[in-house]
Amino acid sequence: MKLIFGIIFFILSLTASSQQLICSDQDKTAFDIKIKELKRLKQPNFGDTIISVGKTFLGLPYVAKTLEIGESEALVINFQGMDCTTYVENVLAFSILLKKDSMNFDSFANTLENIRYKDGKLDGYASRLHYFSEWIANNEKKGLLEDITVATGGIEITKEINFMSTHRDLYPFLADDENFEKIKASENSLNHQPICILPQNQIEANEDLIKNGDIIALTTSIQGLDITHTGIAIREKDGRIHLLHASSSGKVEISELPLTEYLKKIKKNTGIMVARPL
Repeated sequence: MKLIFGIIFFILSLTASSQQLICSDQDKTAFDIKIKELKRLKQPNFGDTIISVGKTFLGLPYVAKTLEIGESEALVINFQGMDCTTYVENVLAFSILLKKDSMNFDSFANTLENIRYKDGKLDGYASRLHYFSEWIANNEKKGLLEDITVATGGIEITKEINFMSTHRDLYPFLADDENFEKIKASENSLNHQPICILPQNQIEANEDLIKNGDIIALTTSIQGLDITHTGIAIREKDGRIHLLHASSSGKVEISELPLTEYLKKIKKNTGIMVARPL
């Protein structure tokens, strides 16, 4: 689905940052509506809060590349359409706000920046956590979540991560040589760290260790790439873990099939990573 052009963006400065924010009037109004909706959804268990927040986006259109706007990196807030990663980021940000009882726009923007960027600071295109295994590791470092893949039966693997630098033409911001070199440096750093995955054929046996609200990242055999998709674990009435996610098939939805069976239909899937928001 293509982005709808002609939207008039307003640019604001974040309260606690010199970075810039891009958000339409329509999205600012959507935020105000969402906050009113969410105030009644806080649950005693944080995982259940995440599920409650995530379900409020059901039916929202899947839209790719919503962050690739303008000539330089800015914090983009878009509630009209999301891809799998921006969906998880927005749900986590709103859930954190509910937990902290800090339901205002500035707090949301600062929380989203903290989640989306290395060490919580927007500092150009390369500061965005483009590879989701790095997204998990850096947000664990911030204390926002815990990588529990090992605890669910995961194993360590090594894999060369270089998809962005070897597919430079797919990323408009990489036309800039400085951005390109910084991304290569990030990839080199990732290549010195093992990735832990729960293999596809081991998920069902360990499914009881996955809880509502856990973040699920789908690992892949695609050369140079760590993760192809992400979503949120939800235990449905059948007692099985399903995936609450922004599906590339068109919208935010809950997978009809349990996670194990869903993954078997995805070409080149090797398993999952599991991260638990704290």
